[in-house]
Amino acid sequence: MDVLKYGTVADLDKLDNTLKSYDRRALPSGYNNRGPTNVSCEVYIRSFGSINPATMDYEVDLYLRQRWFDGRLANVNISAPLDLNDPKLVQKIWKPEVFFANAKHAEFQFVTVPNVLVRLSPHGMILYMLRLKLTFSCMMDLYRYPLDVQTCTIELASFSKTTDELVLHWSERNPVILFENLKLPQFEIENVSTSLCNETFYLGEYSCLKAEFHLQRSMGYHLVQSYLPTVLIVVISWVSFWLDVEAIPARITLGVTTLLTISSKGVGIQSNLPPVSYVKAIDVWMGVCTMFVFTALLEFTFVNYLWRRIPNSEIARISRTQEIKTGGRELDNVNQLPFNGSRRIPKSWDPYPTLPLHLNCNQSCAKRIDRVSRVGFPCAFAIFCLIYWPYYLNKNH
Repeated sequence: MDVLKYGTVADLDKLDNTLKSYDRRALPSGYNNRGPTNVSCEVYIRSFGSINPATMDYEVDLYLRQRWFDGRLANVNISAPLDLNDPKLVQKIWKPEVFFANAKHAEFQFVTVPNVLVRLSPHGMILYMLRLKLTFSCMMDLYRYPLDVQTCTIELASFSKTTDELVLHWSERNPVILFENLKLPQFEIENVSTSLCNETFYLGEYSCLKAEFHLQRSMGYHLVQSYLPTVLIVVISWVSFWLDVEAIPARITLGVTTLLTISSKGVGIQSNLPPVSYVKAIDVWMGVCTMFVFTALLEFTFVNYLWRRIPNSEIARISRTQEIKTGGRELDNVNQLPFNGSRRIPKSWDPYPTLPLHLNCNQSCAKRIDRVSRVGFPCAFAIFCLIYWPYYLNKNH
């Protein structure tokens, strides 16, 4: 004789007759009609994504499966399990009053039919499954962002029944199941753990289940979008050290352009993050990179000042040798020379005197500073990277 996999029409008639005297407001007793109702819970994650650090939340599309024993439906005498998805019929059966404690928004799926199923076994075991799209809050610690590891949770709790009446517990077999091809845009799920989170209030203790998702942020996106561009901007700012000291327009344009570029890059990164009271890893990186670019601009300003600076003693000496005197008085310009048919200017007179190279050490100092900067700036940046990356990549810190 073949064993039926699913109930027949006759089984549905038997269930209808039983439900006429069934009170869905009363909790089913535990096994042997003793103790609270025990509900086994299981979560199947269909999609996991849209983790937003700015709003501190994430979206999940999941199936919630709950199992419990209802002795009032154990004597229906059905021949095989019955699958019920008629909303009117489902409403006639008692179901656990549970809610997601850390959910910010929830949607029940109706496409193309209400996504709900109640499976009644011949022995009174009930499987209640429904599909939900939820937005959960996830309080993230962004101290190591974007090198961080986050822990986001799903909390399922009893709404109105204390542990004296209703006890929730995770399924022993697979409490949390992830879709086989589940992939997150910016994270990798390292581990999933389950635990209890019972809470005690004035009315009593309420049962609560917690699933924790340990997420490691993927570095590929941020390496390409944040770190690599800023490194290139810093390196470009060092090109100024290889330009001639007198190439003022080129060095000023290069310095100002790189400073504005890295500033706008920092603003773009911060626009995707919430304002927090602590310094993040990306803040340290952007701050140091901005400092290197700004210091390169200051270096040019100082070098240019040294290059153009003339010692006071040398200015006085040139003034004495370049004076054009007549009639015992010092002339400021050629027009003050007396006119005797013609004005003759000494060939050695120069309105813009220059210094002998051996008399001005400032220019050699300026060139020396440029040569030192060509090596010093890259070495200092390399030392910063050797400190930054091990420090923030160390998960045990």
